[in-house]
Amino acid sequence: MVRGLVVGLGVLLATAAFVPLTFAHPLWIILFALLAAALLGTLGLIAGLWAEKFDQMAAFQNFLIMPMTFLSGVFYSIHSLPAFWQKVSMVNPFFYMIDGFRYGFFGVGDASPWLSLAVVGVAWLAVSALAIHLLRIGYKLRH
Repeated sequence: MVRGLVVGLGVLLATAAFVPLTFAHPLWIILFALLAAALLGTLGLIAGLWAEKFDQMAAFQNFLIMPMTFLSGVFYSIHSLPAFWQKVSMVNPFFYMIDGFRYGFFGVGDASPWLSLAVVGVAWLAVSALAIHLLRIGYKLRH
């Protein structure tokens, strides 16, 4: 989580040298940064428990994280997608994570920031519950 926040801060500072930064709602930015770092950190913990080899970690990234990121509207508004892909994006918690950041920086988003907060929060709680369960049962842990 800390590493993700430090990298994000570094990118922000590097960008500030070239582009004027606007912060429409700074508290939303901080909140979504913390939730995003927690969600992705917890997913990383689950991937670390599941993977037995480095290649399996790459599979987790390539077949779960990357498609969810590309279908999250990070590079486009989901309104530019066909109806089917809009619906797929609306069940993707990464969409709400990105949209929360968009609202924080620009003051506009495709979804309500409160809905985005709820979806990302519930996704983090669900992933955390799974991670805690896996740790409790000792999934792939050596004794």
